[in-house]
Amino acid sequence: MNTPIYILVVDDESDLVELVSYNLKREGFIIDSAPSGEIAMDKIRKGRYNLVILDLMLPGIQGTDLCRMLKNDAKTADLPIIMLTAKTDEVDKIIGLEIGADDYITKPFSPMELVSRVKALLRRTTEKPVTEKVVAEELEIDRERYTVSVKGKPVKLSATEFKLLLYLAERKGKVFSREQLLDTIWGNEAFVEPRTVDVHIRRLRSHIEKDPANPRYIRTLRGIGYFFAEK
Repeated sequence: MNTPIYILVVDDESDLVELVSYNLKREGFIIDSAPSGEIAMDKIRKGRYNLVILDLMLPGIQGTDLCRMLKNDAKTADLPIIMLTAKTDEVDKIIGLEIGADDYITKPFSPMELVSRVKALLRRTTEKPVTEKVVAEELEIDRERYTVSVKGKPVKLSATEFKLLLYLAERKGKVFSREQLLDTIWGNEAFVEPRTVDVHIRRLRSHIEKDPANPRYIRTLRGIGYFFAEK
């Protein structure tokens, strides 16, 4: 690994932190840890991390609140986050994705699975964009700067939301099923569910559409999938 990759593991279970750290260090990652949301926030503000593994249940600031704060801050909005929890309820997964988490894994999990997800997420969020812009009426996507604007006003998107929007916008008019988008945007190693696509599409619409209920850009072909409208 040529460029050092720094990962922060936020969990109050010392045994789990030790297990996760050991397996990620074996892959060449540089690992730091924090036992609470407050300590994690302080470290993130002072340091430079490439990815955060964040437990849902924490003493003090909860994992969901910390994730929301990081994604709502322009300085940390693009920081990839994997939510980690013992809960298996589908609602918890959706909540994690709704607040901006890039991936979600439930305990117990195998160390190999976690390492796989970390690598897959880093690949998705560190790909070098090309230089041209994609413009569709009031929407502008800048590949080089990884930015999006509507009517000249910047729009904050997560790395996954940006990639999904760019992929659809570059292929105007072409319809993609949830499975196709999962394979392309999340990759086979992300272990995500088809519902994940719906969550990210809904979030995208809330950011870029004037009327999310009647979208101009990202539309649905019922029973088939999603597409970026040409006009």
